[in-house]
Amino acid sequence: MNWNYRHTVLTLCMLAFFVTYFARLAISPVVPLIVEDFSASNTAIGMALSGMWFAYGVSQFPSGILADRYGERSIILLAVGGTSVMSVLLAFAPGLVAFGLVAILLGLVAGLHYAVATTLLSRTFDDIGTAIGIHSAGGPLAGLTAPVAAAWIGTRYGWRPAIAVSAAVGVPIAVLFFWRVRPTDPRRPDQRMRERVRLEPLFELLSRPSIVFPLVLAMIGTYVVQGLLSFLPTFLVSVREYTTAAAGTVFSAFFLVRAGAQVTIGRLSDHIGRDVAIGLSMLAGGIGTLSFVLGPGVAGVVAGIVLAGFGSSFFSAIDPRFMDALGDSERGAGFGLVRTVYTVVGSAGSVGAGLVADTFGWDVSFLVLGGLFTLAFATIVANEVLGFGY
Repeated sequence: MNWNYRHTVLTLCMLAFFVTYFARLAISPVVPLIVEDFSASNTAIGMALSGMWFAYGVSQFPSGILADRYGERSIILLAVGGTSVMSVLLAFAPGLVAFGLVAILLGLVAGLHYAVATTLLSRTFDDIGTAIGIHSAGGPLAGLTAPVAAAWIGTRYGWRPAIAVSAAVGVPIAVLFFWRVRPTDPRRPDQRMRERVRLEPLFELLSRPSIVFPLVLAMIGTYVVQGLLSFLPTFLVSVREYTTAAAGTVFSAFFLVRAGAQVTIGRLSDHIGRDVAIGLSMLAGGIGTLSFVLGPGVAGVVAGIVLAGFGSSFFSAIDPRFMDALGDSERGAGFGLVRTVYTVVGSAGSVGAGLVADTFGWDVSFLVLGGLFTLAFATIVANEVLGFGY
């Protein structure tokens, strides 16, 4: 492959996604330490994390509108720089309320990146599944490093330095992105924001059969993934009796699988079809999540890491499916709107998993998550077998 400017853009978009993901994932391994420090419940911390993911989802739609008005490069720089600043502020939160509020702000600025970068790449590459898969791999790569770094630092120095380290990662990448990525021309610099948020066109877009079906699948899958990202280390500590450091290492292995699976599923979606790739990932995710609870010993955890990691990578197949259904002029705000809807609904996975765990235990909580992944797979099969045509 001859390296050219578009590959530079792809690489730096992936690194920018790495930053926004790293900052959010650095929280999960130190949740038990935060709970102890603030004397909080799993449900309360789950609400704070759900608030962060909710805000992350909400900002997807306006990110597309802002990119159309100011250019993709400016919005991505705002996302990376803002994430670094909010990580520092989160580390200095004096109590649970302040922690939750700053976590929401962290989600807002981090959420400005993904839809904008994906739209930029969809206009730059023909094999968008592969490009989106490589871009999305920035998340798992962050998951590979953030849990180990946060757990190691948290164990030795406390949860505050563990979260603040995200800024040390983010600032150099923001500088590199500013240096190497050329300014991008806004596509609608003169259109008023009010014109872009009229309700009738938004409802029309979301009601299209080609959008509704993958949207339902994305909402279910995102709910499960948020539950796993927020509480897998806590599950391993509470149920499997792992140490915080060991749970962080397993969490990193989960993301190592995801790093390869993102690209693999994206390529599969380009070559064997979007729905087949989505279905395979959902099935693997269901089996893997159930294996964390029902699988024996180390074998159960290993199967969970591999299969749930593969299942949690369905985004690199489902996002191209949305792009296929959107016209070029719709991809900025349209894809941002779709991302907002399924990410906002899916953000409830954090508080949902925490609430079920507080009420019925972590075993039941993870059984519910695995059942939802399996339900999504069954929905895809039903659509194919019964010929609904969605």
